[in-house]
Amino acid sequence: MKSQVSFARPAALRPRDKVAVVAPAGPFDRAAFDAGLAVLAGRYQPVFDAGLFAVHHYLAGDDARRLAELQKALRDETVRAIFAARGGYGSARLLPKLALAGLPPKLVVGFSDLTALHQALGAAGWASIHGPVVTQLGKQPPESVERLFELLESAAPAAGLTGATPLVPGVVEGPLLGGNLSVLTRLIGTPYLPPFAGAVLLLEDVGERPYRLDRMWTHLAMAGVFQQVRGIALGEFNKCEEPAQVPGNAVAELPASSREVLLSLARETGLPCASGFRIGHGAVNLAVPLGCRVRLDATAGKLEFLEAAVRTSGAGP
Repeated sequence: MKSQVSFARPAALRPRDKVAVVAPAGPFDRAAFDAGLAVLAGRYQPVFDAGLFAVHHYLAGDDARRLAELQKALRDETVRAIFAARGGYGSARLLPKLALAGLPPKLVVGFSDLTALHQALGAAGWASIHGPVVTQLGKQPPESVERLFELLESAAPAAGLTGATPLVPGVVEGPLLGGNLSVLTRLIGTPYLPPFAGAVLLLEDVGERPYRLDRMWTHLAMAGVFQQVRGIALGEFNKCEEPAQVPGNAVAELPASSREVLLSLARETGLPCASGFRIGHGAVNLAVPLGCRVRLDATAGKLEFLEAAVRTSGAGP
């Protein structure tokens, strides 16, 4: 099965390029933001509007503010890339009014709730970067930071990821698509999902108990996603276990772990699948390009990248 969409890769970044920081989702901790901003400023020239620090309920300002900020960054020809300040919740609320038609593809970096934006970009034919948000960047080890910068600047494919646990053996190739499992399932039935035919599906999550993982995975299955993709690369699933049993609880059987549930679900698909790539909400969040071709060797627990995340032609403001 061949992928039915070709993803345009944005132009490569260069050190000291101007980049925008936006907050399309939730409000954020200022100290974590400042720490991440310092890392970003050590390589590029980050800019942001004062409205970035707005708070409206559980959002970084109302929809109009967040949309205008994002749209401005996408249209500004002097801005070479866009970094999300934080995930949380709210990106999906912007998609119906987000205007991408006629714009050249631009590097967009983020993960978690930014999965909604990544899918909309993919539906428009753009490749993008699943990687640390600014509030996470200051806590990342040098390995993660260096990988992100190299991904944004290098004409060579990213270094492969190894050490994952094989769940279902097999070797497949296709564009890497997906992101946060919870956010991804919320977009089923909307026009904001890219075609998954022939893709390798990336999934990760945090704070979702095993039965919720099952429920969301089953939603993907019933929507036909696993009939379209060739394989599954699982990132980290953090804080997804049931709370400890209360002494004297009448429920005798032990709850299933997230690892056990994911293994069972993966085997049901019959698709090559490996679990535990260092992608997502863990202490190390390794950036990966969405929309770029990969080779998943689930038998060996490897994810290889077959093309660069960026193009060098046309680089520069």
